[in-house]
Amino acid sequence: MFKDPRATIKSVDMAEEMQQDAIEVAIRAFTQFAIEREMAAYLKKEFDRKYGLTWHCIVGRNFGSFVTHDMDPID
Repeated sequence: MFKDPRATIKSVDMAEEMQQDAIEVAIRAFTQFAIEREMAAYLKKEFDRKYGLTWHCIVGRNFGSFVTHDMDPID
């Protein structure tokens, strides 16, 4: 578990309120879980529950990813 979790937002495309919620949920995940996979699962499930499907979450120090999204999804 992390003793002093801090958030640094590098790039974001979400409302300020949702950003703050993401930080709060992430801090809870980092203090409750020691395994990165469990942290990511917690974050993903919380955002799916609060904001609807489908969220993706990656937690770790050494990884690569490439993700795109659609600003105006068709409902």
